[in-house]
Amino acid sequence: MYGWAHQEDGKKYPKGEMSFRQTIHGQSPSDRGFKVVIDRKEQKVLISFDAGSVDIRHKKWLTTIKKRVGIGELSPQPYWGFDDLEHKAGTKLLNSFYVQAEVKIEKKKEFYHYTKVMMLQKFNFDGFLKALEEGKVLVDFDARTGHNHGTKFRLRQDCLPMLYEKQTIII
Repeated sequence: MYGWAHQEDGKKYPKGEMSFRQTIHGQSPSDRGFKVVIDRKEQKVLISFDAGSVDIRHKKWLTTIKKRVGIGELSPQPYWGFDDLEHKAGTKLLNSFYVQAEVKIEKKKEFYHYTKVMMLQKFNFDGFLKALEEGKVLVDFDARTGHNHGTKFRLRQDCLPMLYEKQTIII
């Protein structure tokens, strides 16, 4: 309902192919007015829409949204419950290593010089929520009419350590 014509609509994909691709976080709304909202009282990570935040470049799109579903808050409003999200993230990120390296290429071969290695222990869900609010954890939506690549959480490269209670520098 919130999609727009895919750039390959009627070419690579059938006529009428719609796309919805957004990268959002909690620091500010996207150019199409979507944002992550942390509701600690209700213990939910919500996806919110604010028509007033839509960039002027998307005025035509906003007009179509107004006709399709209106320009109020999403209804129903999508969310992840804290418990479900903490369990899923915690099982995938329980402990981790964070490795930084310098790369050089000689004679078409890659060589790595490891400059920093950290052992990260005990996933910290509060750190995850804070990173979402600060725009360090991003939520990616990647869907089109004929295929949905799903929703992903993505982390800015140097922010992994803030998701853990214990960080041990090895190198």
